[in-house]
Formats: sequence, structure tokens, C-alpha cells
Amino acid sequence: MRKEDLLEKIRQNTTEQYDMPDMEIAATTYPDVYAKFVETTRTAGAKVVEARKTDDLNQMVRNLYPDAKVFASNLPYISIAQKNPDTVSEASDLDHTDVGIVQGTIGVAENACVWVPQTMKEKAVCFISEYLVILLDKQNIVSNMHEAYKRIDMDPRYNFGTFISGPSKTADIEQALVMGAQAARGVTVMILD
Repeated sequence: MRKEDLLEKIRQNTTEQYDMPDMEIAATTYPDVYAKFVETTRTAGAKVVEARKTDDLNQMVRNLYPDAKVFASNLPYISIAQKNPDTVSEASDLDHTDVGIVQGTIGVAENACVWVPQTMKEKAVCFISEYLVILLDKQNIVSNMHEAYKRIDMDPRYNFGTFISGPSKTADIEQALVMGAQAARGVTVMILD
């Protein structure tokens, strides 16, 4: 039976419909969302670096990753990037990127997630880079996912975004932990004040 046929049968045999109830969810909040975000981000395995918007972010990133040779970013104020995800021909051109630098728009204290909307042609920079630096404005940190979802604003050109929480890691049945299995092996969240 096709999905459409099944749904049509359900509609035909539904005699009474009910409105969805109004639900007020008492989500977890924190008195100091910034401190909690820093704590959970470090627990998730990411580095946290504090900076001012007036700091030399290029030099700070270079100091964080002194052995990196290839940087990628489409942010106009990141001048150390040799690769730009807006101008590469295809996503595979971002392969061998040591450090990707992207802008996060919302940080979530309860789980260390940072919302990274796709604002570049090739979103692969978020996943193919060996290390990822996420820039996040301090005032954009919220307590929980309920607050975060209310603030998500998609770029209409791409209509995609993702929550990133720390480096990619997985462990198999033998409990061998592998870093960077599906995405970056290391993440730094640079919080801008």
C-alpha cells in the first residue's frame, strides 16, 4: 500500500478532529547562560576562546593553529583564508582544508550546540575541514533549544543550517574512540564580545 493511499484512508475514517493543545514547556534556564555555555562547550570537547570584535581575529586563529597551512572561509574580515567556499568550483575543492572558519549565530548553553546557518555556496567547509573555528557573538547565547529554535533565521538562498557541538567523534563496539570520523576532529568556539 502506498503512503498516500494509507493517509487518504485515515482521512476518510476520521470522524472527529481535535486541535493541538497549547503546551507551555518549562525549559531549563540558567542564571549565567554564558558560564554554562562555556562549561558545556568544553565538556563537549571544544576549545573556547574569548575575543573582542576589535581583536586581530586572523592572528588569533593563526596562533591557535600554528601548523595549519590551508584556511577556508567566506567571512570578509578573515584574510588568512586561501580557499573561499563561495568561489570554489565544487565542494571537493575544499578537501585538505586544515582550518575552516565560519560564523555561528546562536549558542545553546544546555548542550553546547552552535547554530551555523549556511551562508556560503559550499557548506562542506563545516564538515570537511580538519579543524573548525566557529565565531559567535556573546549576546547570542541562550539557555535551551526552545529559545534557539525561536531565533533561527535561514538564509533564503540556501535554506540550510546545522547545529554543531564540539568535534566529531564516534566509538565502535570495541570502544575505540575516533575523532573526526564524520566532520572536524577539533572545534574552537571563539566568543566575541
